[in-house]
Amino acid sequence: MRPFYALIIVTGLLFLAVGASAEPTAAPGYALETFNMPGAAFAGLSRDAGSLLVSDLASGRLYRRGADGKLVAFGPVFPHGLDVMGDPTGPYHVVRAGDVLVVAQGATPVNSDEGPFDHALVALDAAGQARVISNDFWNPFDFIVAGGTYYVIDSARNSVERVQADGRKSTLLTFRRMREAATALHSLSPTEFTEGNSYEVDAVPTGIALHDQRLHIALFGGFPFLAGAGKIVSIPEVGDASEPRLDVEGLNAPLSIAFDNDGDMLVLEHGTYNQKEGFLKGSGRLLKLNKITHDREIILDGLTRPVSVLAWDERRLVVSELGGNLYFLTRESAR
Repeated sequence: MRPFYALIIVTGLLFLAVGASAEPTAAPGYALETFNMPGAAFAGLSRDAGSLLVSDLASGRLYRRGADGKLVAFGPVFPHGLDVMGDPTGPYHVVRAGDVLVVAQGATPVNSDEGPFDHALVALDAAGQARVISNDFWNPFDFIVAGGTYYVIDSARNSVERVQADGRKSTLLTFRRMREAATALHSLSPTEFTEGNSYEVDAVPTGIALHDQRLHIALFGGFPFLAGAGKIVSIPEVGDASEPRLDVEGLNAPLSIAFDNDGDMLVLEHGTYNQKEGFLKGSGRLLKLNKITHDREIILDGLTRPVSVLAWDERRLVVSELGGNLYFLTRESAR
């Protein structure tokens, strides 16, 4: 069993939400459509030609959604359940890579023997046969494919890994812990976080996107998940990655990044955290950051435990939630 002390956040605290929350609201100029599958825990999103690929942590299944709007399961049932921290684990993300589909599989479920697909990148061929590309990860939460190379976020090692198609792996960057001011922490626990000091938390990388030859990485931040402590940083795809550039700060637990056809950054915030209630229902949102002015626009608000954002085309976006929801956001006119 791999240790997961560095990541108690990305799924379990999110997954345990109960009760209903208000329907999310789209910004003016956008139409919103919701699809729900009871009992599902939707995670990663990607596009495969005209189909939407979705992973479900609750069942360990991969789904394909075609033009008819129906979800059809395919491939094997991946290991799924809870990890040692009580968090749900399973197939986080599936992406087309040439003639195979590649799956990022999470930690070994508790009360299960470790299998070859756990904490691994797994390739599925057209016949549905699976082979392990590499299982030398602790928690491969997100990844992208570029030029036959996989760039993998290992959220438990706090690292970005480069993996070749034959499984050769090298670490591009391991993130240093982030320093937070005592003034922000003192209000949470005056006895534990005394004024006049500062404290460090794990950076915990989550989402990754490639744009303009730079890898953009979301830093979720570690417990106690302070409001505004999340960041987006970037490193060159080729060259020295030792000093990441700060691109965006003041975010609330950013989990996923994408870029639309105009080159604007889309950032999915998981939300704000309360020590008694966990991550607050309805506090997640999807932001759009103007590439020139860097102004932020909230284009989808009131989300509960969102996981992934996908720019489908020049007008449409898709967002997943662990509550079994898919949100389809369509820009109604050119802007």
